[in-house]
Amino acid sequence: MFRLAVLLVLLAGAAMPAAAADDRSALARARQLYNARDFDAAIVAADDVGHAPDRADGANLIAARALLERYRANVLPDDLKAARERLRRVSPEHLTERERLEYVVGLGEALFFESAPGAAAAVFDSVLRSDEGLVDGRDLILDWWASAVDEDARPRMEFERQALYQSVVTRMRDELGQRPTSAVAAYWSAAALRGQGDLQGAWSAAQAAWVRAPLATDRGAELRGDIDRLVQRALIPERARATGQPPDTLREEWDAFKERWNR
Repeated sequence: MFRLAVLLVLLAGAAMPAAAADDRSALARARQLYNARDFDAAIVAADDVGHAPDRADGANLIAARALLERYRANVLPDDLKAARERLRRVSPEHLTERERLEYVVGLGEALFFESAPGAAAAVFDSVLRSDEGLVDGRDLILDWWASAVDEDARPRMEFERQALYQSVVTRMRDELGQRPTSAVAAYWSAAALRGQGDLQGAWSAAQAAWVRAPLATDRGAELRGDIDRLVQRALIPERARATGQPPDTLREEWDAFKERWNR
């Protein structure tokens, strides 16, 4: 679905000597470039400040996250290898609490890209359970977690797959109870039920997501696009096979529902 970068947020610093202040300013600049999705420049900026011992860990963290995002866009193995090496250089004890969470998110992304989705899901789960969680990036981490569970579930035996998708269903229900505006939770409520084979439940969850989409920060444009693709590409053909109904009948039903609830 979304699978976007979890943005690094600038951290304010206290007063310090001029040289240290310059280093922190340079590190902040690297973060700004990352947030602006200029990953090449963020890596260069992180390298420029990485020579300072008390900034090396933060610089390697930013560079690693930028390399992971570059890998996500271009799938160049050298970027993934370099990101893993940067993460290995980081000494977590030298990071702030916020940076430690960002570091853990980076580990999860690297594991996901290395085709270890079960391990990635476990890492993302630890962030979601943390009392110090990235509140402003929670939906993005939630989406990474659900995507990792989905990847881990697909090749498994039926009873294992059911249990994994149920964990997604349960978490998304809880998330929506606490945060009704969560587009990620609305989407994965439908996608996970489909993964379990509950096509009617998935259809109903897709309808619920469509109706509640205006609660999202973008008024539901992205959520409705994702839900429509899920219904059109997966639920309609799968329900047609399961029920013996013509796909066009289900498509007409879905289009009529959307029309009633468009705004």
